[in-house]
Amino acid sequence: MTVAASILSGDRRALARGLSTIEAGGPDAVALLDQVWKSTGRARRIGVTGPSGAGKSTLVAGLLGLLRAEGKTAGVIAVDPTSPFTGGALLGDRHRMTREASDDGVFVRSLASRGSVGGLARAAPASLDLLDAAGFDVLIIETVGVGQSEVEVAATADTVVVVLSPESGDAVQAMKAGLIEIADVLCVNKADREGADELVAALESMLDLKAGAPWRPPVVSTTGTESATPLLEGLESHAKFLEQEDRLQARRRIGMAARLRALVADLVAERLLASADELLATEASAIAAGERSVLHAAERVVEEIVK
Repeated sequence: MTVAASILSGDRRALARGLSTIEAGGPDAVALLDQVWKSTGRARRIGVTGPSGAGKSTLVAGLLGLLRAEGKTAGVIAVDPTSPFTGGALLGDRHRMTREASDDGVFVRSLASRGSVGGLARAAPASLDLLDAAGFDVLIIETVGVGQSEVEVAATADTVVVVLSPESGDAVQAMKAGLIEIADVLCVNKADREGADELVAALESMLDLKAGAPWRPPVVSTTGTESATPLLEGLESHAKFLEQEDRLQARRRIGMAARLRALVADLVAERLLASADELLATEASAIAAGERSVLHAAERVVEEIVK
């Protein structure tokens, strides 16, 4: 039986091998995703993002417990910061989900961000596709928590949860980061701490300024694993909204177009730069010799590549 066939049959070991193939990239990853593609699109995809330290991983662990209590299976892709020494994920999120990861109905995989500034590793969306094909009911992708560059998750998830906490700064900072704009559910975590009520009020006031939008993100309060129920209720509310007027498929089409564009841009840049190593070295020497500025050199490289 092929790896793809084993993944489709629910083999967890094959799934782990397949995810490693996806993360490695290259022709094998393309072939594997092609073989399972027709079996994707069934799972509900939830993105969890927000500033580092807001308690995203603990909250996801609580959410997993509630989903399992409902009899639903769940796959989690947790994007961790890249280790400066090994280049791999630090596995912080998996560490916080040890109990949940031991459940046969839950599969947790950590991915290294590898310098991605969008909050997601390049392999993360494709890894979700593989989990989707494996038959999980709900997929959760948790971003690395870099703060102001995490809007990429909006192209990957059906519902985006933005997690904030009283310690993570005020709501204005979140709005400046673009997080409010992508939120389908706003979650104030660590709601038992000082300043939580003020943060909820500030978020509600900001949402009042956007009156008239077809969907108003609910602002829910949670305390990590102890009280993730309000978050689950907010997620279910948004799922019902998406069921109306073909909104889910429309959202997925827009997200897939954005994902395709980003992948094409990455591949084009990667392959063109790979063919320009000698030119880059020559221009770097010219910069060091004071013959031209780095901006001028960059223009020269682009002109030569385009030719």
